[in-house]
Amino acid sequence: MNRREVIHKFLLGGTVLVLVPSVLKSCSKGTTNSGTNQGNNPPTGTSIDLDLSLAENTALKTIGNSKIVQNILIINTGTKIVALSAICTHQGCTVGYYSGAGDIECPCHGSVFSTTGSVIKGPAFSPLHSYPVSQTGNILTITL
Repeated sequence: MNRREVIHKFLLGGTVLVLVPSVLKSCSKGTTNSGTNQGNNPPTGTSIDLDLSLAENTALKTIGNSKIVQNILIINTGTKIVALSAICTHQGCTVGYYSGAGDIECPCHGSVFSTTGSVIKGPAFSPLHSYPVSQTGNILTITL
């Protein structure tokens, strides 16, 4: 074995030692996100104001459209606009709204939530946190 092969194997082995534990930890059963603010959700006691007349927010005027702002999933359900945590309560992945199915799905482990935040299908067992939404004219206010 020459020096080049030794260095190559050393670097490959070091990379494996660094990456494998973090990959295994991300899918371990012992790691859960209880839905509390763990750096993923915005601080409570504040609010988010969205001007629906601005180009980046006008999609929320259309039924079935959604947007994520500061880890808050905002959805126009047709009957009302709802705001839920965009962080899955199972292991902290970012969820997305699927208007065709009318539900919220986690791409990491397959949890499905309703537009009220309740769990439709696990492995998540805790609902997504819901935030009060009010609208005055074109201004949408989400209270955290």
